[in-house]
Amino acid sequence: MLFDTRIGRCGIAWGEHGVAAVQLPERRDASTRARLLRRVPRAVESPPPHDVEQAVATIVALLEGDHVDLGFVELDMHGIPRFHQRVYEAARAVPVGTTVTYGELAARVGSPASARAVGQAMAANPFPIVVPCHRVLSAGGRLGGFSATGGLATKRRMLAIEGVVLRA
Repeated sequence: MLFDTRIGRCGIAWGEHGVAAVQLPERRDASTRARLLRRVPRAVESPPPHDVEQAVATIVALLEGDHVDLGFVELDMHGIPRFHQRVYEAARAVPVGTTVTYGELAARVGSPASARAVGQAMAANPFPIVVPCHRVLSAGGRLGGFSATGGLATKRRMLAIEGVVLRA
């Protein structure tokens, strides 16, 4: 399912165990759908259940600048490596309008020397926005990476919407 947000048309796929993937906007709807289907090949477009409707409405509100919490969204973590799951859980605890570094997130999951592994988990994040990888920065407050379409410009825009002021 595709839905409109301030940053473009995002996508979401779900299953019996919760949200299976969230897709940030691509340049065209067909590309957004295709990327979503690569993550969830068996996805079939259908009316969303109530909990997914709530997730979509809250994502839209967040991307409008509301400081809302997506912690209620149930994620389908089947097939995701345990370390990535721990990183995603820790990232979900980073409040709207704040940031954390890869190193700080590594320490929060009990593996302080694994900042690079945290970065790899963020790059593989199938739930952007719900798992707010855009709130994770490199050491010294640098943006680091961002694998979504638009790259760092998209990350910077999402942080700005949340009221994060980055150092020059």
